[in-house]
Amino acid sequence: MAPPVFYHMPFSPCSRGALLVARMLGVEVEVRNVNLFAGEQLKPEFVKLNPQHTIPTLDDNGFVVVDSHAIATYLADKYGNDDKFYPKDVNKRSLVDQRLYFDAGVLYKRLRDICFPVFFQNVDTIPEEKKKSVHEALGWLEEYLKPTGWVAGDNITIADALCVSSVTTYIAEGIDLKNYPQVTSWLANCQKNIPDFDAVDRVGADVFHAAFKSKLKPGEI
Repeated sequence: MAPPVFYHMPFSPCSRGALLVARMLGVEVEVRNVNLFAGEQLKPEFVKLNPQHTIPTLDDNGFVVVDSHAIATYLADKYGNDDKFYPKDVNKRSLVDQRLYFDAGVLYKRLRDICFPVFFQNVDTIPEEKKKSVHEALGWLEEYLKPTGWVAGDNITIADALCVSSVTTYIAEGIDLKNYPQVTSWLANCQKNIPDFDAVDRVGADVFHAAFKSKLKPGEI
């Protein structure tokens, strides 16, 4: 059976997070880059695959999964050799799921609230209220990390991979982490513990930063 095809854009924090999960699990995927800015996601063959034409998209030999968090749980359930990254225990799994939803609905949502107007609506400044909302989210993440140093339990899980790709994108948006020692330490631990972290996440975050900064007024970040 052929490896799953992972439609990816390194620029996208969601896509990077799901690909980090594949690396954590040791799942071989065929990465196919899709350039959203060139409109490649609107090609008929891709829209047929994913009517929402979003990245990432996973095609596992004809079974298609969309949304980074759904892809992460699918890969963990189908290909994980054990359940340490996505526990089978109901209580432990519920905690991981909650943090995945926290990323989707809070961490990622708030970074998108900043970057979408810049990239697609010709906005060249970052409103203070949006910066404050990011710092509020980081404050919650700081508290989640205090018990164990990981976002959901005693060890690294798929939730860490999704959350960390949002946080590295905060940094790319010019957000300072100096007031968040738990977040800073956790970021370093993710870098150490997730295979190919720099190649998957840091390179993509650097590309994001350069593109984002180029759209802003000089000195904005």
